[in-house]
Amino acid sequence: MAGKKNTEEPSREKIITSEYSELMQKSYIDYAMSVIIARALPDVRDGLKPVQRRTLYDMEELGIHWNSPYRKSARIVGDTMGKYHPHGDSSIYDALVVMAQDFKKTLPLVDGHGNFGTIEGDSAAAMRYTEARLQKVTEEAMLADLNRGVVDFGPNFDETEQEPLVLPCMIPNFLINGSEGIAVGMATSTPTHNPGEAIDAEIAVMENPDITTKELLRIMPGPDFPTGGIVVNKQDLPEIYETGTGKIRLRGCVTTEKGKNGHVNLVVTQIPYTMIGTGIAKFLADVAALSENHVTSDIVDISNQSSKEGIRIVIELKKDTDVSNFENLLYKKTKLEDTFGVNMLAIHNGRPETMSLKDVLRANVEFSFEVTRRKYENLLAEEKKKREIQEGLIKAVNVIDLVIEILRGSKSRQQAKDCLVFGKTDGIRFKTSANRAMAAQLQFTEPQAEAILNMRLYKLIGLELDALVKEHETTVANIYNYEEILEKKSVMTAVIKKQLLAFKAAYPQPRKTKITDAEAAVYVEKQPEEADVVFVMDRFGYAKTLDLATYERNKEAATEANKFLLVCRNTGRVCLFTDMGNLYTVKVQDLPLSKLRDKGKPIDNISAYDSTKETIVCAASQSDLNLYRFLFVTKNGLVKLTDGGEFDVSRRAVAATSLEEGDLVVAVLPVTGQNQLVLATEGGYMLKLDLDEVSLQKRNAKGIAGIRLTKEDAVEDAWIFAKREAPTITFHEKTIDLGSLRTAKRGTRGSKQ
Repeated sequence: MAGKKNTEEPSREKIITSEYSELMQKSYIDYAMSVIIARALPDVRDGLKPVQRRTLYDMEELGIHWNSPYRKSARIVGDTMGKYHPHGDSSIYDALVVMAQDFKKTLPLVDGHGNFGTIEGDSAAAMRYTEARLQKVTEEAMLADLNRGVVDFGPNFDETEQEPLVLPCMIPNFLINGSEGIAVGMATSTPTHNPGEAIDAEIAVMENPDITTKELLRIMPGPDFPTGGIVVNKQDLPEIYETGTGKIRLRGCVTTEKGKNGHVNLVVTQIPYTMIGTGIAKFLADVAALSENHVTSDIVDISNQSSKEGIRIVIELKKDTDVSNFENLLYKKTKLEDTFGVNMLAIHNGRPETMSLKDVLRANVEFSFEVTRRKYENLLAEEKKKREIQEGLIKAVNVIDLVIEILRGSKSRQQAKDCLVFGKTDGIRFKTSANRAMAAQLQFTEPQAEAILNMRLYKLIGLELDALVKEHETTVANIYNYEEILEKKSVMTAVIKKQLLAFKAAYPQPRKTKITDAEAAVYVEKQPEEADVVFVMDRFGYAKTLDLATYERNKEAATEANKFLLVCRNTGRVCLFTDMGNLYTVKVQDLPLSKLRDKGKPIDNISAYDSTKETIVCAASQSDLNLYRFLFVTKNGLVKLTDGGEFDVSRRAVAATSLEEGDLVVAVLPVTGQNQLVLATEGGYMLKLDLDEVSLQKRNAKGIAGIRLTKEDAVEDAWIFAKREAPTITFHEKTIDLGSLRTAKRGTRGSKQ
């Protein structure tokens, strides 16, 4: 309407000002804690990550018991994801698979049916093909009494279901099955242990809370991996278990057998736990590489004969092989000896904590007492309710005629109940006033009255009454027993101990991993028979060696195809001089002994030389160094002679000469009787001088002026020769007889060609 004033004020947005860095920090901390607590780390009480706990609980809810038919893994995964774990099906199925693999878990919690992967790294079949059910031990040790309120429950992600915050685990599963997981900024890595030993260790802590780690290690000597193997640093275990962190050195187990034709077979029968999966294929490849790279010549053949019966990797060796030395080679050069990093990190009292062995066992003992206490408190309450009902029924049977009269005379169920509980007789017909008076004195409890009203007539049979009395006696005995368990810690301790020993007896497992102290593996290289070979390297940096016979037959082809070529000893080294003034040495044994047409190995891969930063200008045999002097020529025109003995070093890389800033080595030439030197520049100038004019200097010297250069010019190449053997060369597309050049003095410019 015209003239009406709008009195409504416009809505105002509420703006909250916040520091961006503080907001990001808080959000990241919330995310990190979510990953740590709710996904990646196990709870020390049941040894399970949330995804494992939810999967097992869901299987229990679905009724997939150890004696029930298997159910499709996809059904389990889908139900778990929809109700408890909304983080993707792959994480749930991976957890299910690992809990079923006996080569990863000492005590598998899931009974898998179908392809659940292999120790050699083959992945499990898709979840639509595999089936699973709970293991008997899982139900008995981890899921029993869930319906008795022994653990707390909480809402699931959408608050439509309730899930246990921890399973009522009565065995030290955190130690038995170990755990591996990566959170944000922290990781857990706990080795597996023998179930019987872990249970004995928990009982020992229960009986003596002040027991020491060393005393515990007499009961549980160390880890017990499903793959067996040998722990070889027993002396480090007390500190590892005292701190909860450290490194365990593991070795595989090997035996020897007689092979064909007098050969010896070295058989790997157990592998380190860390080799599970692709590590086995990597081990086979590494052993083959030892032969290909000439680290050893003892290997005849290698084969993987592993099966369901166990690991069997056969390495066939030559007759004269030192088997013990070869075994040490495997420990040093392959993953047959490896380290398992221990970090016993778990959720304890709601927060991540690195725990010692004693801490873990104490936490398990405390949890066992808590679960047992809650169990027997609930059982006691149930028995007391049962006793109340039983006493009411026995009392009712004793006055059954009166009870029947009350029931027949009542007009409603409530009227009869009020009479039984409160003695109200108004409105109820009785045969006599005496019966009414007796009815008024009845004082049943409400539960007893309900039980009487629900009682069937067959309960009045004599045998049924006797059974009721016996049942009442049993109930009274149970109440006394439960009260004693709850009141006396020693009695509860005995109950828990009996339960633990029953688990130990029901699921015995012999120890698979040996615990010992062993010396570090020492491999003594077998020296090859000393002989001359030919080192060749092409312009692309691929190097190899040829035997002399092969080289002699193909001398011309070898010379044309390669940039560097020299004769050396197979036990020696090759020296490589670069334009940056460095010297790199390469063991000849590290070079493949090949055929002429074989490619060889990149020199970068077997030396400290980097072809992306510098260029090789000369190669020489280290065994011949003392026979030569070496002439160094640099781009800036500096020259020097250095005695070859100065380069006879064992280090892989040293400085061969000093250089001015911006200068490079153009040539390194071994002098073996030559007395003439010709320097050629990019500008086309050449200077010929007597080699006697070049002074002998140390390795760290820069040299002296050889040719005078203009600012734009630089030395491009150099040649040395004897006077009577002057060569003819091609330089800048011109053919030049070096002997025809006029000899000049050092430090002059030379002549234009």
